[in-house]
Amino acid sequence: MTGLTLYNSLTRSLEPFAPLDPEKGVRVYSCGPTVYNYAHLGNLRAYVFTDTLGRVLTWKGYKLTHVINITDVGHLTSDADAGDDKMEAAARSQARSIWDVAAHYTAAFKQNIRDLNIREPSRWSVATDHIGEMIDFAKKIAPEHCYELDSGLYFDSTTVPDYGKLAGSQDDAREGRIEAVEGKRHPQDFAIWRKSPPGEQRQMEWDSPWGKGAPGWHLECSVMSLKYLGAPFDIHTGGIDHREIHHPNEIAQNQAYCGCADTGAHFWMHNNFLVDRQGKMSKSKGGFTTLQSLIDAGVHPLAYRLLCLQAQYRSELEFSAENLAAALTRLKRLVMAVTALKARAEGEGAVPEPWVKRLDEAVSDDLNTPKALPILDELLAEKKLSPADRLATLAEFDAVLGLNLLGLSREDLRVRPAGTTLTAEEIEDRLVERKQARLVKDFTRSDMIRDELSAAGVEVMDGDPLGWDWKPALG
Repeated sequence: MTGLTLYNSLTRSLEPFAPLDPEKGVRVYSCGPTVYNYAHLGNLRAYVFTDTLGRVLTWKGYKLTHVINITDVGHLTSDADAGDDKMEAAARSQARSIWDVAAHYTAAFKQNIRDLNIREPSRWSVATDHIGEMIDFAKKIAPEHCYELDSGLYFDSTTVPDYGKLAGSQDDAREGRIEAVEGKRHPQDFAIWRKSPPGEQRQMEWDSPWGKGAPGWHLECSVMSLKYLGAPFDIHTGGIDHREIHHPNEIAQNQAYCGCADTGAHFWMHNNFLVDRQGKMSKSKGGFTTLQSLIDAGVHPLAYRLLCLQAQYRSELEFSAENLAAALTRLKRLVMAVTALKARAEGEGAVPEPWVKRLDEAVSDDLNTPKALPILDELLAEKKLSPADRLATLAEFDAVLGLNLLGLSREDLRVRPAGTTLTAEEIEDRLVERKQARLVKDFTRSDMIRDELSAAGVEVMDGDPLGWDWKPALG
């Protein structure tokens, strides 16, 4: 197979990839969700990217160990590690225990993962299961790298080499995103442990050498990645916003812990933002779109996965109703082509090497899925290959792209909108009535049935070139 080339954010360059320890395979750590609210579509783009990375590695024959953390403590209400703990704030606003909040949104996130056909990681690692290890980690680095203030224990960013190298150039705008805390030695210094304010009891707090409180957000990833993957490990992934503050702080902790310049991971990889016309999606600012809201509107979740695959993971991706509708139409065309091949295939097919080579060359170029998708279209239309051979080769593409094209049916793509009272069978029956009315030129009856279906969240698709009689109305 073609050698894999990946973009390393640490060096800002494309580099050939090989496992650090072939016997251990490829070890990947991905920053997971903070479970104080539902994940929005921008959050989920990160996991489509990471899943694609994992699928490519597995397809190429590497053993994969993948860890995703669940942040249920320590992440503050600002991206810059400032303000209240997001979990504590959510628990107060929802009048629920913080543990119930974490359980609810963790379950919702894992459902999103299943809906997007994202493979489960080797391990889900929960922050609050590792508090003792975080305290031990902090105790080791504190004497040479930390100082204590009334508000907590802080990391001195000048005590490690090349602090902030991952973020690139430092500027006033970046420093402006960092919390101003009285007594901090340098603007970039960050909290390792936050003390509970005097007279205030948090729902999540623990005893430590620096007083009762909770760990800083950055600490958990250093502790859990090193525990489960060792140091150094192969790849650390996250959204591009993590490249500016969270990951540089994580690297600083790793360097302090090992007493060396090692960053913890060999490759640092970041996906770009999903943007809508109002700007970057943000859970903390509200007004975001969830995967479940798409499903409730009648959109199959794999249409969103396909939308993500149509852009290179390092490029910004615009989200709009039009782009999503186009991705859904493309998914329909793919499913229809596969369904037609299944009806004609006889026996087991063979996989022609040239097609695998073309797929391999595309995804080996820094996971270039936009290049792989047109090759898939060509494959499905290639009349020189038997239907069985095309289906066998499709399985190779689907192992990488994760669209479940061999499992999806036309019926699967008709997702009933939330609140719709009609079943698919009832809709089909009404459409048969409408066709009969149109045959006898009873257009009043035909229009009435169309309006009734529209009121029930079903859009009748007269003249649709794909031959679909109806689809869920998107509002």
